[in-house]
Amino acid sequence: MAKDEEDDLLPDKDAAKGFYAKYEPKEILGRGISSTVRRCIEKETGKEFAAKIIDLGATTESGETNPYHMLEATRQEISILRQVMGHPYIIDLQDVFESDAFVFLVFELCPKGELFDYLTSVVTLSEKKTRTIMRQIFEGVEYIHSKHIVHRDLKPENILLDENHNVKITDFGFARQLQEGEKLTDLCGTPGYLAPETLKCNMFEGSPGYSQEVDIWACGVIMFTLLVGCPPFWHRKQMVMLRNIMEGKYSFTSPEWADISEDPKDLIRKCLVVDPAQRITVKEVLRHPFFNQMLFEQNIDGLKRSLSTKSRRMSRITEIALSLNALIRCVSISRCCGDSILRKQSRFNARKKFQFAILVIRAVIRIRRLRYTAEPLHVEEAIRDPYRVKVLRKVIDGCAFRVYGHWVKKGEGQNRAALFENTPRTELHALYINNLSR
Repeated sequence: MAKDEEDDLLPDKDAAKGFYAKYEPKEILGRGISSTVRRCIEKETGKEFAAKIIDLGATTESGETNPYHMLEATRQEISILRQVMGHPYIIDLQDVFESDAFVFLVFELCPKGELFDYLTSVVTLSEKKTRTIMRQIFEGVEYIHSKHIVHRDLKPENILLDENHNVKITDFGFARQLQEGEKLTDLCGTPGYLAPETLKCNMFEGSPGYSQEVDIWACGVIMFTLLVGCPPFWHRKQMVMLRNIMEGKYSFTSPEWADISEDPKDLIRKCLVVDPAQRITVKEVLRHPFFNQMLFEQNIDGLKRSLSTKSRRMSRITEIALSLNALIRCVSISRCCGDSILRKQSRFNARKKFQFAILVIRAVIRIRRLRYTAEPLHVEEAIRDPYRVKVLRKVIDGCAFRVYGHWVKKGEGQNRAALFENTPRTELHALYINNLSR
């Protein structure tokens, strides 16, 4: 029998009478190495939950089968979940059932699924949406750290979204509670999100270890990925990717970053500092300007560059300004002139006052929208470099994910990043040049 078919089978009711007495299991929501997640319904209330069914006899990644070790690891995860539960951005553990062969963990249901899947569906997120999601993630991490716990496996696959698209940090299987001054040295997590100090523990003897700072690094990688759809250190060859992580080698030079303001870039830089002692803390993150800027402090450099005297935007602003100026002059003349005819005309006119107010409001709204209004696209520019045009870039990325989205799988070297790699290989490029010269 195939493994997926085995996972589809529910444990025998005698193995977990308590779970079956209280909940009715439904369809599968996801699978792990040794677990299956199913939607379930509480019989008494009809409420929906997610049940993680852990098979204690399953084979681990290392090829071993150790029910006792797996049970102890699960109990440690349960202990940590109970310490952090109650926070709005951390998953709530509802119930636990144990048997000789299985452990049932019943969580609140997050109907919008994983942040990873959401990002795959939309490709990239706006600064505004990224700000909302990352604030919630950092607030959850701050609460986790306040309990002297380090998560160690923060990534979009381990962040769920509820019905209102609020985040829920989940999967505390690698989480550990730290004693005062304690450092960890074991290597665990997902390669693309590992901090340099974690990798050093596996490469150099006598490494000082790592602590809660690794979660800040992982959050920086997540934020980078949300904004441009591609993780910062990805490479086809994993050893090159790990070297990039060790050196903190990444850049904001790709076309996607041209439309992103400086504040999120600055926060990412401070999260992705190789030296953990110099890395920003979670409390400093939440005080960063990216999370505390007012609406009127938005970066308008792009708008300034586009307001040339010959542009369509400038002509619209000029037209609005001339109309306002004419109205203001009429009002000023009617107030200052002592002529009796003008005094008659200056009597209160509710209709004109209302029309004037509407015109002013429309002018303000139009000026605010100019920052988001695209200039007319020239054919030559689109042919020369279509990926640098934001509108075309969104279309190209959307088409790529619709065609190849099935290839983007979790836990396989972050292969979603390959869809953004548009630099031709050296051999193909040379062949192309040779063909042109013939």
